[in-house]
Formats: sequence, C-alpha cells, structure tokens
Amino acid sequence: MALNSNQNNLDINFPARSNQPKCPKQIFDGIYAFPPNRDILGGTAYFLVNAQGNTLIDFPPWHQETQKFLEDLGGIRWLIFTHRGGIGNKVLTFQKYFGCEVVINHREAYLLPEVEKTAFEKEYTISSHLKVIWTPGHSPGSSCIYYNVFGGILFSGRTILPTADGGISPLRTAKTFHWLRQLRSIENLRLLFSPDTLDYICPGASTGYLRGRGFIPNAYQILRNLELDSLQNLEALL
Repeated sequence: MALNSNQNNLDINFPARSNQPKCPKQIFDGIYAFPPNRDILGGTAYFLVNAQGNTLIDFPPWHQETQKFLEDLGGIRWLIFTHRGGIGNKVLTFQKYFGCEVVINHREAYLLPEVEKTAFEKEYTISSHLKVIWTPGHSPGSSCIYYNVFGGILFSGRTILPTADGGISPLRTAKTFHWLRQLRSIENLRLLFSPDTLDYICPGASTGYLRGRGFIPNAYQILRNLELDSLQNLEALL
C-alpha cells in the first residue's frame, strides 16, 4: 500500500532506546513475528506479506526500524487487533502514516475513537485467504485470525497460549473478562476446524515457550486434546 503523501510532516515520536532492537523473525514464507512488545504487556505482533495486501496483527514495538521494515516490504493494508490489550498507543499516527484499514471487534472499537475503523460483529473476511473470528472471553472483543495457507494458521491472540511443557492452554487471570465464554470460544474453534484446515497456531503472547520455533505445530490435534471441562474451575492468576 502506498504511504500517505504527508508522511514526512507527521510527528512519529519514536521512543529513545539504549540498544539495538531485535528484528522481526520470519517463521514462514511471508510471515514474520515481531519481538514481544512491552507496550502491550509482552504481546507478539505478526506481519503477513501477501499480494492481496499486507496485514499487521496487533501492534509491534514502535521505532524507526519497525517503520523501515514495514515500508521495505510494501507497507500495510490492514491492521487487525485480536483484543483490546494488543492496541498500543500510536494507532492513529500509524494509520495516518501507512493509510491502513483498522479492523477490530465492535465491542472494543470504542477504544479507538479517533481512528477510522471497520468494526465487525462475529466474523469479517479480509481476503480470500484471511478471516477474523470473534472469540470472546479473554476480553469482550477477543478475536482470532485464520490464514488459509500452509495447511491453515490460527493467530490466536490471547485466547490460546503456549505452555511451558510444550502444550497449549487458555490463561485465566484476574482481568479475564469471562472465563467460561473463553472456554466456549475454544470449543467453537474445535468445531470450526479439522485436521485438514488447521496445522499451526501462532499465539499472541508467551512466545518464549515456543523456544525459538515461532509457532505451535499439530495445532488441530493439540486443540482437540485440551480438556476444557477440567479447566472450568481453574483459579485465576493474579
């Protein structure tokens, strides 16, 4: 996507840094994972390069290297948020600079009052390969993004996270909006997909547990093996 013609007049306000930032890591052909972003509580943003338009999922660490990386790969057509915690604090500046369409569930669209946005209800089709699915629980507007390439990739935001033992699990904290709805959302994902349509999960946090791999393989089988009933009474972490 072409950048805004007034980009040089924008006040980008890059934060000062004491060392060289880490570069995004290519985890599949045309798919990059950014380093965890402290501004969104250690969340991981992803960048998808596609001929139909490039997509950014959640907000990456914001500095000059991020800007140049995104520019060099053709800019951004869509910026999708998986939950309110993934928004970051420079969305309006970011949108003006790249001229991208912001997509967010309508239950959390109020958090971006000055941003032009597409606010969807249950599902929103971005392109022939990319769809956003409302999966409430972690937050009212939590969503997952399904990318129909490489056997199927689910960008799970904070709905599903990796665990230290190599598995996956939802995480219940004191700020979880509705735990049982989060479990139901995961059950709905199990019904939506099959072994033929879901091979990988790319989580929106706790990516250190992936041990450098960048994704969770055998995703559908691992998802099916989750014992959701046993998680219903799980105590919330502080």
